[in-house]
Amino acid sequence: MADFKKLFDGFSSLKAGIIGDVMLDTYMWGKVDRISPEAPVPVVALQHKEYRIGGAGNVALNCRSLGAKATVLSVTGDDADGLTLKNLFESKGIDTSFMLAGSGRITTNKMRIISRSQQMMRLDAEVTRDLDAAEETLFLQKVESYLQQEHPDIIILEDYNKGVLTEKIIRQVIAWCREKGILVAVDPKRRNFFAYTGVDIFKPNLKEVKEALNLTAEGVNEHLLHTIHAELVRLLQHSISFITLSEKGVFYQRGEVGHIIPSHIRNIADVSGAGDTVIAVASLVYAATRDVRLMAETANIAGGLVCEEVGTAAIDKEKLLHECELLLP
Repeated sequence: MADFKKLFDGFSSLKAGIIGDVMLDTYMWGKVDRISPEAPVPVVALQHKEYRIGGAGNVALNCRSLGAKATVLSVTGDDADGLTLKNLFESKGIDTSFMLAGSGRITTNKMRIISRSQQMMRLDAEVTRDLDAAEETLFLQKVESYLQQEHPDIIILEDYNKGVLTEKIIRQVIAWCREKGILVAVDPKRRNFFAYTGVDIFKPNLKEVKEALNLTAEGVNEHLLHTIHAELVRLLQHSISFITLSEKGVFYQRGEVGHIIPSHIRNIADVSGAGDTVIAVASLVYAATRDVRLMAETANIAGGLVCEEVGTAAIDKEKLLHECELLLP
C-alpha cells in the first residue's frame, strides 16, 4: 500500500507553474417572486455575490490546496476584474509575480445568476483572440524568468481557448521545459490540440479527443482507448495519455500498459471545475512519484470528490487523503 500521508506531506516541497487562461467566476444568488412587466423574464432580487477563481487559476488553487508552491502565469485585462482576481490569488497564497495585465484585453468574467439552487443565466465578459506578437513576446519573457528563477518541478498548460496559449507560446514553453528537464502536463482544448507535442502527461476528456481525432465510435472500452492512445502518440510523441471518461472514471496509458479506472459512487452536485482538480492532482502525484497508476487512481478520486460541491471548488487535502487511504489498496 502507498504511504499516502508521506506522499501528501511531500507536496509542500513541489513547485508547480500553471500557464493558461485564468478567469473570474462570479456567483450571484437571488430570489424570484415575480415576472418583469417589461418582458416575460423573471426578476431576480439579488441577495448575495461571491467571487471565485476559475479557469487555469482553479488548477493553481488546487495545487496550492494540496500544499505545493503554485505560481500562475497568465495575461489578464488591466481592469477591476483583473485586480479582483489577483487579490483572490494572493489571498490563497498563489504567486502572481509572473502575471501580465494587458490594456488590449479584458479579464474573463463568467457571471452566474442563481435562484432556488438553479442557474438561471450566465453572462460572459471576455476577449478570446490570441495574444498579439508584442503580447506573446512580453509573456514569454515572464515565463522564461519564472523557469530560470524558480526551477519548477512541473509546468501545467491549462487551455480554455481564451487566447493566452498560442501555438508559439505552447511550443516555446515545451521546448524550454525539455531543455531543463521539467515535467509538462497539459489539459488541452480543441483549437491547439495538436500543438502539444512531446509533453509528459496529455489529459483531454473523451469528448475532446473523439472530436479531435474525428471518431464516431459509441461507448467506452479499453480496446477503443488503446487505439486512441496509439493515434495520439503517433501525432504528439507524448509519454502518458490520461483521458477522463466523465461518470465512467479515467483511462491512463504509458507504453503498452493502460487501464480504465472506474469512478467511485458519489452524490454529484456539480461537475464544473472537476477537470481542473484532476489535472492538478495528477500532476503533483506524478511529479512526486513517477507512478502512473497511482497518479490516475488518486486523480480519479479527487475528481469525484469535487463534484460533490456546488460551483468550482478546490480539493480538500485532508478529505482526499482520507479517501485514498480508504479506497486504494
